[in-house]
Amino acid sequence: MKMNINFKVGFIIASLVLFTSCADMFDPALENIQNKDRLLERPDMVQGLLLNAYLRIPTNSFSFSEVATDDAVTNDLNSGLLNTGVGQWASDYNPLDQWTNSQSAIQYLNEMLSVVENSEFAANPVVNQMFINRMKGETYGLRALFMYYLLRSHAGVADGVLMGVPILLEPQTANSDFNIPRATFESCMQQLYSDIDKAIELLPDNYVNISNTSMMPVLYRDLGAETGEYNRVFGDDAKQLVSGRIVRAIRTQAALLAASPAFNLDNNQAKWADAATFASGMISEIGGLSGLDPNGVTWYNNVSMIENLGAGDNPSEILWRGSVGGPSNNLEQQNFPPTLFGNGRVNPSQNLVDAFPMANGYPISNPSSGYSGETPYTNRDPRLRQFILVNGSTAGPLNRTINTAQDSDTNDGLNKVETSTRTGYYMRKLLRQDVNLDPVANTGQRHLQPRIRYTEIFLIYAEAANEAFGPMSSGSFGFSAYDVIKAIRARAGVGTENGDAYLESIRSDQDAMRQLIRNERRLELSFEGFRFWDLRRWRANLTESVRGMRILNQNNYSSINVENRVFRDHMIYGPIPYSEMLKFNALQQNTGW
Repeated sequence: MKMNINFKVGFIIASLVLFTSCADMFDPALENIQNKDRLLERPDMVQGLLLNAYLRIPTNSFSFSEVATDDAVTNDLNSGLLNTGVGQWASDYNPLDQWTNSQSAIQYLNEMLSVVENSEFAANPVVNQMFINRMKGETYGLRALFMYYLLRSHAGVADGVLMGVPILLEPQTANSDFNIPRATFESCMQQLYSDIDKAIELLPDNYVNISNTSMMPVLYRDLGAETGEYNRVFGDDAKQLVSGRIVRAIRTQAALLAASPAFNLDNNQAKWADAATFASGMISEIGGLSGLDPNGVTWYNNVSMIENLGAGDNPSEILWRGSVGGPSNNLEQQNFPPTLFGNGRVNPSQNLVDAFPMANGYPISNPSSGYSGETPYTNRDPRLRQFILVNGSTAGPLNRTINTAQDSDTNDGLNKVETSTRTGYYMRKLLRQDVNLDPVANTGQRHLQPRIRYTEIFLIYAEAANEAFGPMSSGSFGFSAYDVIKAIRARAGVGTENGDAYLESIRSDQDAMRQLIRNERRLELSFEGFRFWDLRRWRANLTESVRGMRILNQNNYSSINVENRVFRDHMIYGPIPYSEMLKFNALQQNTGW
């Protein structure tokens, strides 16, 4: 910890310019060394502290931690996530560690809080105070976000007590006491909620230009701000910065974590109710069930929408996103099949393929499903072919047919070369099919990088409401867990021809609904970095071997074992880094690590 925190502010800012490639944000270029007094004279440097935290948000890129679960494997045999899946992660080797990244972000944020009040961002005192308030609100919101990621990665039981992480609210210096014990998980959650409350007080729900003062939050109307002044600080130009709505979404995510079996050891139903309440409020604001984006399933490949997205704007499926950026082909380079000049890195599992129901809504294991092992991809949930390249799918700008059979005459076949699939499947989700990797005609495309999607919020509500109130209770919210799942499945084209008879058959069964909700979450959020954490917070089965599909003669299908999953009970929780345990004896390690 000390190596990441024991620095001078000047060094932070100089390093920020070097490592973020955002030098164009600072004009003129920063000198190599700046002391704290100089920092206060340069508001752009103060903003740099906040920018550093934004750059550390884990969802700025896809983790593909699914390859450490039953959902996928990777053909990159040097992958740390592959090692994690086979049980070879440890307190001194944790590819999913968040300790260093998130603690460092919190240090920047605490430094921000220590200087922002004395910074001058505008000569007009009202505008200056609004800038200060906005940046404080962003800072509190981001500090809560990084606490969430720390708890998800490192909270756990130590000596019989559910522990969190050290709570750091002041910037640490060379003279600080670094030997700080972990706070309890509950104390960490209360601190997270406190930061959320402070952020909500200071931030508007959305950044948007207003036309009259009646649209202005009371705090800033009472401050005497005029419309133009308010728009300068909280208007359209601030879109994608942390807002009140984003902060409330972070609270919703954290509340679900706290309610889950691994972190709710006494099964406190009030925690499930809190998560449901937080999620329902956000859903109600977008019109309830009608706010579910009808095009949300293929948010990553809605070409016209992505290409015409205005600066800072979101499609209705996306609550918060990173930069769209310019044309790129990195995702496709890593994950297209070999015949499309890709490396085929993420290979979906047969386990995941089997999780997609039939188009009539029945699980493939149900006698009423109509599933046939001789034609396993026929009449399936449409999301299967939207998210996964199965044998015979077409892909790429020329709609090339992908042959994944073991006896394929192309390198797309099972285990043909090092970039071939290990499971008989390739990932399709997230990828733009109009990207061309052919060296002769290489083209990239714009990509969406969501940090939070509304579908996640709907699924949080469904899970929490089912646990707190049962599957059919709407309470004061106007919609139930059942209602949400029905809407999500109907949007996907599941059960639309028979009134979703399977869902109707379990509508009053809380246990069956729980399994269905978890399965819908698995499908809808696949390849977006959720499965690894979901299995752990649910205390679910983590030893299911990853299976694939061997195909011969285009009609002989047989399931094969691809990769064993090794799990020991203590791996429900991640470890505190071994290096930190060596340095600081006040820290307690999670049991088993």
